[in-house]
Amino acid sequence: MVHGTGAVDHCSPAPSGAPPAAPAACQARHHALRVFRWHRGDPGDPAELLSAFLADNGLPVRNLGRTDDKNKTFGDGTICGAALYVSADAGCVMAGAALGAPSPVPGVPDVYAVVYQHFSKNPDKSVGSGRRGGWRLGEWRDSWTRSEHADAVSRVRAAIGRGDVYQVNVVGHASAAYQGDPLPALRRVAGLPGARYGGVLADPAGGWALATASPETLVEVRDGRVVTRPIKGTRPATAAGLRELLASEKERAEHVMIVDLERNDLARLPGTGPVVVDELFAVRKWCDLWQAESVVSAPLDRRVGLADLLRAVLPGGSVTGAPKIAALAQIAALEPVGRGVSMGAVGWIGHDHLDLGLSIRTVAADGTRVHAWAGGGITADSDPVAEVDEAAAKARPIRSALAS
Repeated sequence: MVHGTGAVDHCSPAPSGAPPAAPAACQARHHALRVFRWHRGDPGDPAELLSAFLADNGLPVRNLGRTDDKNKTFGDGTICGAALYVSADAGCVMAGAALGAPSPVPGVPDVYAVVYQHFSKNPDKSVGSGRRGGWRLGEWRDSWTRSEHADAVSRVRAAIGRGDVYQVNVVGHASAAYQGDPLPALRRVAGLPGARYGGVLADPAGGWALATASPETLVEVRDGRVVTRPIKGTRPATAAGLRELLASEKERAEHVMIVDLERNDLARLPGTGPVVVDELFAVRKWCDLWQAESVVSAPLDRRVGLADLLRAVLPGGSVTGAPKIAALAQIAALEPVGRGVSMGAVGWIGHDHLDLGLSIRTVAADGTRVHAWAGGGITADSDPVAEVDEAAAKARPIRSALAS
């Protein structure tokens, strides 16, 4: 194990449950080989340290646009890819932005990558975290009251009125004590409808696990093209909710603002060609909510490495605001509890593609408590009470899945 420059170790097989965005060809047939860990406060550039670790394990992260491995086959014992998680704090470090309050789950690294070997049969015999007893979830404890959340929204509106920012995403945290094995509950979260990145990532040695039901693509690189799919705009998944979302000038303006931010993020990435909006304000369903999604993409004209890509897109614009660095300064001042495993990135890096989801709708279990986050984008027209209600609506399916 290497300390201080990103931690690397050999590890035992991962618990059952596919990592987020793992290809179907690898699911249930991969074995954890090596692990990288980096914590907030560790020395070194996490983007470069991560890239070096993955490159040393044979993954083409120095040239993500490479397509010569597209038809690569994997024999037993060959490295098929890596699961990756990057926290919002690590994203701020990569972007040179202000850091907010500490994470409420400090045992979870801020960058965590697992390199997997491929096998023709699943070598993983584990079925859980090792805990015994029935699952019991206690009462949720919110890190701020409804009035404190609404006050934060009002303070963002005041900052917008002063011209400090145009939009800020405000996120709240809650946690609940639990007893028993958390992995079945985490798998229920990962299986929620619309979870494009549904999966579980766990570190038995560290005593933690996370699950995501994220529907949102932070960044995907495939076939020589880089793509992001920002989501912004939410309503109940009813006929009336659909009509309201499509008719809302506030939601559309907020959405377009983030699309412009994502276009700028990709345009700043060295090696990309013209950035285009392939789809704008398409409404899709996640659990019992309608959400508006756009597709922004660009060709990779030259070599593009993982470190530059992460610095360009993290933290994701739809969970920060605009301008991004100014919005992150507001977030650091407003939110009383760190974003932990949420609002970062989680997904898969393979030989021929990269697919990272934005870690919204993401929870963490740290051995004694389960943690969840939810929020929304604030503009000049935001109603504080409505914004608090929207965050609660996003959290509801997660809490229900955990409690089942």
